[in-house]
Amino acid sequence: MYNITDLKISDKKISEDYDMFLCRNNEINDLKNVLKSSGKAIILYGKRRVGKTSLLKEIMKDEPCIYYECLKDSLESNILSFKDSLSRSGYIIPNYVSFSSFIDVFEYIESVNKKVNVIIDEYPYLKEMTNPNTVDTMFQKIIDSVLKNCNLILCGSSVKIMNELLTEGNPLFGRFALIINLPELNYVEVSGFYPDKTIYEKIAFYSCFGGSPYVNECINPVLSLKENIINLFLDEKNPVFNYADNVLISDATNILQAKRIVSVLGNSKEKYSKLEEKLDKEKTGKINTALKSLLELGIVKKVFPINTPTDIKKSYYEINDNAIRFFYTYVQNSRSALITIGKNLFYDSYIAPSIDTYISHRFEEQVRMYFSLLAHKGCLSDVKNIGTYYFDNPEEKSNGEFDVALEKADGYEIYEVKYRKDPLNFDIVEKEIKQIEKINAINITKIGFVNPCGFSFKNDDYDLIDGNNLYNF
Repeated sequence: MYNITDLKISDKKISEDYDMFLCRNNEINDLKNVLKSSGKAIILYGKRRVGKTSLLKEIMKDEPCIYYECLKDSLESNILSFKDSLSRSGYIIPNYVSFSSFIDVFEYIESVNKKVNVIIDEYPYLKEMTNPNTVDTMFQKIIDSVLKNCNLILCGSSVKIMNELLTEGNPLFGRFALIINLPELNYVEVSGFYPDKTIYEKIAFYSCFGGSPYVNECINPVLSLKENIINLFLDEKNPVFNYADNVLISDATNILQAKRIVSVLGNSKEKYSKLEEKLDKEKTGKINTALKSLLELGIVKKVFPINTPTDIKKSYYEINDNAIRFFYTYVQNSRSALITIGKNLFYDSYIAPSIDTYISHRFEEQVRMYFSLLAHKGCLSDVKNIGTYYFDNPEEKSNGEFDVALEKADGYEIYEVKYRKDPLNFDIVEKEIKQIEKINAINITKIGFVNPCGFSFKNDDYDLIDGNNLYNF
């Protein structure tokens, strides 16, 4: 029987005491529970390089399994290729036996009368190369009428197409015993790839490399942030360079327009009107189509302050993937300079002057993630939402956003986030407090401050959160 452990997946040891699959415990337990039975269908999807195949490899290492990765080819070619996979998996198929559909294939597998898990990877390829409804209807019949000893796992990286399987009206709607949209690792989970770094450094690594297991496997935990950036983002021969430039965006509708959008966004956040002004002055709608595709892929996200959720004028777009964000902030638009002056001088000239500012903005998102993780663990009470808070300051005729706001029934908890190498002193905190207290339109129930290296003072009037709080809860 073919075993998925034979797949060509990197087995590079990251750390002596780090097991990435501890971070996937919920998904592993859910999969194992469903796979105890037979005749079940599962859908597993998520953007490229998020660890879907590695997760299946972990689950199937002790399970009978038939793995097939679909071709970007006709349905007939895929059926023929699947037949070859069966032969390699130990199924003896007489020469006179032919399959005209995947229904025939699964009927043959069922005729062997052995329990087996069948994985169809990159299922969207089947739908792209033939009538999509025909493919979904075929697998509907397989699930409804053929599966008995088999379990079927449909896997794919096209988030848009896989989501379509879950919409009412699709032939496969309601037929999955388990649905997993596999996320990236969060900042706590991914820190296991560089366990000996200080918390200040861990924040920086996550800000630059994000939560993709694929990207983080390429990090050398012994080297500094600068050395890893030079090796991974500034070397065209390194696979991370291609990940950030091509791998994810290759799934977008209209790749050229998608890259233009991501290039404009960089480390900023932009309103749709600004993107249109820069990229589509004739208002052809091309930007809107590409933007929707990037949203579906999870590369870009649309955000707005939690106190103005319906105000379109205050909504904006930003890059959601830290690795892509870093690459398109620093490298993509300056590649000719990188070629001309080389990696080391490029880092010193183009990255070093602003990297602390870059990290500080990404750190704000990590703090919002921290509160979200606390909420999921049941450690927060009465929280209605977590995000930024938009304010007007009539006294100074200005406006802005608080870094982190927790909305509660009786008001808001406001947190200011600092990314400093030294403890934060009270003089800085006192200035921030005076600015916050000038905003009269908001009912503030608590003020807090976050700094990875802690504080030089104690004050019970304010919530003071340091790096140990962020990583040990």
